[in-house]
Amino acid sequence: MKTTIFLAVSTSLLLMMSSCKEKQEDYSEKTEAEEMALSKEESIKRGEYLVTVIGCDHCHSPKKMTDQGPVPDLDRWMMGFPANDPVPEVPENAVGPGRWVLLNNDLTVAVGPWGTSFGANLTPDDTGIGTWSFDQFKKAMTEGKYKGMENSRPLMPPMPWQSFAHLSNDDLKSIYDYLMSIPPIENVVPSYRPPSGAQ
Repeated sequence: MKTTIFLAVSTSLLLMMSSCKEKQEDYSEKTEAEEMALSKEESIKRGEYLVTVIGCDHCHSPKKMTDQGPVPDLDRWMMGFPANDPVPEVPENAVGPGRWVLLNNDLTVAVGPWGTSFGANLTPDDTGIGTWSFDQFKKAMTEGKYKGMENSRPLMPPMPWQSFAHLSNDDLKSIYDYLMSIPPIENVVPSYRPPSGAQ
């Protein structure tokens, strides 16, 4: 009889301990990766936030001039320098070491000692980043590689890829997801131009 009672009590205790252990596992803290995992919709929303606060449109969207200065043209959002726009003439001897860095009136062209660079098309059109993989995007943003290709030329100023290299992988993925979700705009941005006299 004592043995039966002992076995019954022991079995009950084991079941209770097992139940407590299961409940403890059910309510254990989520890992950082589980907490950070975003749905596609959440990732796009976060990407929109990051693109906005970083100010990607400063160089990658043509502007409309207002009495408060230039504001992004939302109909041409992230299409880069408009391919059919003329590039303003640069005054002789205005640019160079110890001189000026110049921007056109909608901030999509920059001229400096490095040459002339154009704000790229960041829309998901084939003339923009539509064919890029996330790995290409990441390489461009963190290693400054043109089109995210290993043996390509460096991205030129004013693209601040050295700062973007510190973004987390999740932030980069959110930015990529957002840019891939915006309306595609066909716009072949001109190629970078080295400074005069450069080979």
